Amino acid sequence: MPSLLWDPAFYVFAIPAVILLGLAKGGFAGLGALGMPLMALGVEPVAGAAILLPILIAQDVVGVTAFRRTWDARVLRILLPGAVVGVALGWGLASQVSSDAILAALGAVSILFGAQRLWVERGGGVPEPSSSSAWVGSLFGVATGFTSQIAHAGGPPFQMWVMPRRLPRDVFIGTSAIFFALLNWIKVPAYVALGQFTKENALATAVLLPVAILSSVAGVRLVRHVPMQRFYVIIYALMIVTGVKLLLDGVGIS
Repeated sequence: MPSLLWDPAFYVFAIPAVILLGLAKGGFAGLGALGMPLMALGVEPVAGAAILLPILIAQDVVGVTAFRRTWDARVLRILLPGAVVGVALGWGLASQVSSDAILAALGAVSILFGAQRLWVERGGGVPEPSSSSAWVGSLFGVATGFTSQIAHAGGPPFQMWVMPRRLPRDVFIGTSAIFFALLNWIKVPAYVALGQFTKENALATAVLLPVAILSSVAGVRLVRHVPMQRFYVIIYALMIVTGVKLLLDGVGIS
């Protein structure tokens, strides 16, 4: 069996996956959830997730640096404790739950949510910001941590609670960048415990790192040219695309 580093099929899927993750980290949230399913086409899913985690952490540095002055502390206080619980559940239940069923359910909910928000905001209308209770946000934090630990797919649950709050574009991106930067570090011990940080996986990460950084910088530059209302429409549309991909993966249709 050839080494992963010398397998052309690995790069065919890994490079586009890393570019999508970079654009997501730069501000186009939603694209990131497409990265892991794409990566899984070229490498075993658990190994792919381990290769991507250090890449995500490196990309987080770009996003946090670019939007470090615009973030919502209250959103972080509400979501992060639940996310820690979700990561722990994802690690503890990894061998007992069906990741396919989780991805299928997450995909279906993402499609419905994205479609509902596009309908509400049709014609350029701007709805009143949501003011749902903190405990609801905590539950979405658990869902975010859990799905992030299982398949690096924490974006949709995070967006479902945060986006209806209608934060300014840069505040939404900055809050997302800081939240997922912290979440990715929280996930490191779980991946260490799973024994997936092997030498080969580390070398694969190193090879992909330049693509990861450049795509993140490109995402930051592109998103700053998108007006706020159009930005939200783009993210809701990406949620639908992401949901379709997650649903198809979950039911075994590639």
